[in-house]
Amino acid sequence: MNHKIAYQGEPGSNSSVAGQEMYPDFEPLACSSFEEVFAVVADGSAELAMIPIENSIAGRVADIHSLLPASNLQIVGEYFLGIRFDLLGIRGSKLEDAREVHSHIHALGQCRGIIQSLKLTPVIAGDTAGSAREVSSWNDPSKVSLAPPRAAEMYGLDVLASGVEDDPTNTTRFVVLAREKPLPARNELPENVITTLVFRVRNVPSALFKALGGFATCGVNMTRIESYMVGAEFAATMFLVDLQGHPEDGPLKTALEELEFFTSEIKILGVYAAQDYRIRGNGERS
Repeated sequence: MNHKIAYQGEPGSNSSVAGQEMYPDFEPLACSSFEEVFAVVADGSAELAMIPIENSIAGRVADIHSLLPASNLQIVGEYFLGIRFDLLGIRGSKLEDAREVHSHIHALGQCRGIIQSLKLTPVIAGDTAGSAREVSSWNDPSKVSLAPPRAAEMYGLDVLASGVEDDPTNTTRFVVLAREKPLPARNELPENVITTLVFRVRNVPSALFKALGGFATCGVNMTRIESYMVGAEFAATMFLVDLQGHPEDGPLKTALEELEFFTSEIKILGVYAAQDYRIRGNGERS
């Protein structure tokens, strides 16, 4: 097994930063797509993957919800990263030279204020750090990049404006993936645990209401729920949920037993320690 952590994007991206902060001893492995990230962990080329799953401003990250259940990978941890963006240009350029701003679609959406105030034309790039590399290679003062602070030094760019994100509390939640193995027992984890699972409700009236009722009656806190369609089956909806607690805990165990009555499919994607950022619940940065 290689001691590597894979991520989607280029060196200097937020995913690479999250991986380096949580696993400083792991060698980062850049991948061009989420599918490639999943594949290199599945075949053993990397031990772990760092995948963004939701952002406090932009919401869920597209594709991850549909990729996770079929990946045969398991969530083994989570990480919350405070998101910061700088406006970067080539060496010697000035803010008034800028005409186009290049970055990932989520970054553009999280920095609308400066884009509008400078009347810049947004151009979608595949990755934040990748847009910095492209701006450097173009050597055009009219083209700038929205990228994490580390990208400036990495790609030889000047910081034209720093901290340009619209919301200083902007945070992305990442999940750490590994190859499937038996879920950790209760005594192998700390008190504060998250269980992530997907389920498909039966196509009958009030199925979702009844499926969720067990969590309410058992006092299980659901911190997140997302729905998405399965293929072209508009009547078949999958739900991804994060629950506080371990499946061996009495309340969650009972709630999951009740859930089985109203669903046609349940798959636990991971049982893992809650990060301190979630436990504090007060908006402080890690």
